[in-house]
Amino acid sequence: MLDFLAQRTRTRWEPDQDLFAVGGMSSLFAMQLVVHLEQTYQIAISGADLMLDNFRTVEAMVRLVNKLRSPAPGSTGE
Repeated sequence: MLDFLAQRTRTRWEPDQDLFAVGGMSSLFAMQLVVHLEQTYQIAISGADLMLDNFRTVEAMVRLVNKLRSPAPGSTGE
């Protein structure tokens, strides 16, 4: 994720750096990021998962991806 952000913004980002607070993201770029995460990690981001806090830092995005890649409680994972 850090490489994707650096390539797109030409800025080096820290995992805990607030991307919105320092002007690193526009709403258009945020949507491009959602598509990138969905395609790269084979996940679907929708509903409550689209909250800004899930995209504020790389650490938050990693947590979101890990959550969405984990099987739901009670499922067999198949």
